[in-house]
Amino acid sequence: MTKPFVKLTEYNPDWEKQFEYEKNRIVGVLDHNVIGIEHIGSTSIKGLAAKPIIDIMVGVRDLDEVSDFVRPLSEIEYEYVPKPEFNDRRFFRKGLWGQSTCHLHICEFNGMEWVEKLLFRDYLRLHPQAAEEYASLKKKLASIYQFDRPAYTKKKEPFIKTIIEKAMKE
Repeated sequence: MTKPFVKLTEYNPDWEKQFEYEKNRIVGVLDHNVIGIEHIGSTSIKGLAAKPIIDIMVGVRDLDEVSDFVRPLSEIEYEYVPKPEFNDRRFFRKGLWGQSTCHLHICEFNGMEWVEKLLFRDYLRLHPQAAEEYASLKKKLASIYQFDRPAYTKKKEPFIKTIIEKAMKE
């Protein structure tokens, strides 16, 4: 098993095409269970350096339904990863361990997780200065925590919370 590490790459316009491809496959196996599906994370923000992992958020009516999604999603190469620390979403990944190509986050449509992820993404899309600040922070943290992805992720949280608070006020 390869340990996940942090390696940022420059923005790639193909990330949007990758999202569309995965979106169609996910909707194809989950069908009417998908109320909404969004490209989130740094790969969804034009010009932003990112780990080359496509983050996808699927909104559903009830998280209790997600156990029924494990088999159909496995047919398109998504593996369920139990994460007890995520009580407001379920997590799937695609790709080799530590070398994922996609992360799939399933949460309640219009729940807090859904709303906050979209607020953050949309704020950075509309505010290039904030996106640049985030890019600088990510690069700094990636150099410090290259071999500690959980710490890298944790250290980004204060910035993310600040942006969500600003977005809620606008």
